[in-house]
Amino acid sequence: MNCNVPTDIVFSFTGFATRGGRTDEHKDGWGIAFFEGNGVRHFVDHQAAVASPIAELIKRYPIKSKVVIAHIRKATHGAVALENCHPFVRELWGHYWVFAHNGELQDFAPKLSGAYHPVGSTDSEYAFCFILQQLRQRFGQQRPSNAGLKIALQQLCSEIAGHGTFNMMLSDGNALFVHCSTKLHYIVRRHPFATAQLSDEDVSVDFAQVTTPQDCVAIIVTEPLTANENWIRLAPGELKMFVDGMPA
Repeated sequence: MNCNVPTDIVFSFTGFATRGGRTDEHKDGWGIAFFEGNGVRHFVDHQAAVASPIAELIKRYPIKSKVVIAHIRKATHGAVALENCHPFVRELWGHYWVFAHNGELQDFAPKLSGAYHPVGSTDSEYAFCFILQQLRQRFGQQRPSNAGLKIALQQLCSEIAGHGTFNMMLSDGNALFVHCSTKLHYIVRRHPFATAQLSDEDVSVDFAQVTTPQDCVAIIVTEPLTANENWIRLAPGELKMFVDGMPA
């Protein structure tokens, strides 16, 4: 999620978590990260989201954030273990960066010679470390503009996607970058708001009752979360940036 004002993700997470072992097969752990100022609230669990007490907490605790990244895992590389649960968090340029990946990479083993090394054994965390290493090497000690980052990430994601499926999300709380390899969808909710119905749960919400006319919220997900909204599908190879709830 990316939005222009701090917003809770309880509605979308309720449907999303159901796919972690009930309506989908991604049952090998899950995680979620909320940016708050310079900090990040980071929760991960190796249990399936449908069985996780931490997931139940998130459904009931309306943490408000302008950028949220969540992930449900189907293990391909690495054991079902806490250290292999997305999203992953690292520091770069004095800010936390959060990353999640859906897909599988083959024969991806570039040399990691800098400060970033994986703790777990997933291809995803390896790719995250490689991206941060390359960004630091390219831009030095100062964060470039969002536009400069978008260009660099398009090149890096295209390179990594040459090794397999690389649907990913990356953010430092300033902008949310997403890359589509096979399947990603997004929707932007803004005034006039309507009622949305979850696809995976019998739950609906009238956003007009819980928002202001100035609110703007983008939701990006592998498969659409609602049955009555028009989601936009990203093209394979497309990298999109979201700032303040809008694609930029």
